[in-house]
Amino acid sequence: MTNHFVHLRLHSEYSLANGIVRIPALIDGCIEMGMPSVALTDLTNFYGLVKFFKKTKVAGIKPVFGVDLWIENVDKAAEPFPLCLLVQNAQGYKNACILISRSYQEGQDFGKAITKREWLAQHSEGLIALTGGVQGELGQALLANSVKTPEIVADLKQLFPNRLYIELHRTAKSRQEEYIALAVKCAHEYQLPVVATNEVQFIDKSDFDSHEVRVCIHQGYTINDNRRTPEFTNEQYLKTPEAMCELFSDIPSAIENTLEIAKRCTFSLEIGDYHLPEFPVPEGESIESHLRNETEHGLERILARLGDEAESKRSIYEDRMEFELGIINQMGYPGYFLIVADFIRWSKENDVPVGPGRGSGAASIVAASLGITDLDPIKYELLFERFLNPERISMPDFDVDFCVKGRERVIQYVTQYY
Repeated sequence: MTNHFVHLRLHSEYSLANGIVRIPALIDGCIEMGMPSVALTDLTNFYGLVKFFKKTKVAGIKPVFGVDLWIENVDKAAEPFPLCLLVQNAQGYKNACILISRSYQEGQDFGKAITKREWLAQHSEGLIALTGGVQGELGQALLANSVKTPEIVADLKQLFPNRLYIELHRTAKSRQEEYIALAVKCAHEYQLPVVATNEVQFIDKSDFDSHEVRVCIHQGYTINDNRRTPEFTNEQYLKTPEAMCELFSDIPSAIENTLEIAKRCTFSLEIGDYHLPEFPVPEGESIESHLRNETEHGLERILARLGDEAESKRSIYEDRMEFELGIINQMGYPGYFLIVADFIRWSKENDVPVGPGRGSGAASIVAASLGITDLDPIKYELLFERFLNPERISMPDFDVDFCVKGRERVIQYVTQYY
């Protein structure tokens, strides 16, 4: 990366409480400004992550994935603090997902999804932390000349060893310059790097008014309500690298570290691959051989129902079985068929009524042999190619109907077993 600044804190329209940055416009802006990389750090969510990844990939821009979290205050009765976490690797992504999920499931308070402090201790690996600037726990302690400042620094350094940066902003907010002086001194004292961010909430400076409307809608105020305290300024837009370098010309390391962090964040999404659970097969068998054995046993039951016609039609059914198994194995779906057959069998054995099968899946003799469907596709001249076809690469999709009274038990079985 040859350019000299990367935006590492940015809320898109997926930050429902305050951001209005649209991802296509963000990417266009990065291309126009010659920025080699950019981060997306939405508020307690990864909603825009896949779209962001796809757009940056096409544009040749390195994506940095992150999230802004609300961290529980030591004084549990007080408002939480912001902390920005950037995904460094696969473990960091998994940990960020866990923290986000737990915040919604177990941390709802103050009208926010809050991350409890002990969760960070369990799930900080692979994550780079930016301290949150003036609003962060460290920032508030520095401004208050708190005796707890050394303790806060030690705690953060322990949570994020060699992955902690003191965050600096210059967005025309109250006491920022006072904070920056204290933060730089703190960084020197505790041997911590600093990093400049612009807390981007919108693309252009002229978008500020639209952004304020979005904030007011979330807060339940009108734009001219005297009771509201403005939280944002018109400086929180996607500034050019040149503008940011000029803004922090007195602290060049804060600019240089944006590139360093972007280089350290190497995680990339895997999109387009299916990750099916592994179906347990008997010792000595492969997944393909087990599917064949189960299908052959089931086919005998179907042939038995034909009575006197069974032997004369056996070759038709066996040829169709061989044809289907060939395609199923070629496309890598033998486990899928066995899994679906397993939970349908479990349902029937546990008194959960199951439909006979509908849609294109009813065209499979393998499905009928496994008990997934109750229809004979050869009798009704149904075409297997409508269900699974090497010419059209897509997941097979069985339409299965479960009785509403037992459906939750089926879901619970699949969840626990697989």
